[in-house]
Amino acid sequence: MAKSIDKKGKVYKQVTIESLKRVVVIEDIKRCKSVLELPGQTKQNLIEALQLLKKKIPSQEVLRSTKIGHAVNKMRKHSDTEVAALAKEVFKQWKTFIKENANKSNIEVRSDTKTESLRSSARKLLAEALELEDDHPLTENIEREAFHQCSRLIRVPYRKTIRALVFALRHKPEIQTRVKSGELPVNQLILLHKK
Repeated sequence: MAKSIDKKGKVYKQVTIESLKRVVVIEDIKRCKSVLELPGQTKQNLIEALQLLKKKIPSQEVLRSTKIGHAVNKMRKHSDTEVAALAKEVFKQWKTFIKENANKSNIEVRSDTKTESLRSSARKLLAEALELEDDHPLTENIEREAFHQCSRLIRVPYRKTIRALVFALRHKPEIQTRVKSGELPVNQLILLHKK
């Protein structure tokens, strides 16, 4: 967020469309959902996902289509009190806002079909490298995190990162084992292999 100060000393902040509360990027919601649903996530990852969700107010349609509300609701019963409290806060905030603003519309941002097709291919390659089914939550989580860390763009860095991940998971059994067991968190895996 860029800041500028005018002659009278007023501070103006430049915001992006994504920083607005009512603008919901579907990919961010799905990424947070995959983090919340993947077993063995660290407390820090869960809190980061919930904090990101707290900054957004998805519409009822987005809540239904992504089922993010179910994932947040399950976190309300988490064994860690901090995670559970934050999940309760997010859930209550969404519920209150939807009751008060049911007739207002949100802006939803979705990926195009070509992007979704390329990402689907990447998930298949990751699933083969991990020796899992195509729709396994771990492969989805790895791909979503790689997409997010590559600025949500299908360009050279994303493609190289996916290739590096597939190579490492295929040819380094110790990495594959650590990822499957949850010993190596997904976000750290991506950072180690990001190009």
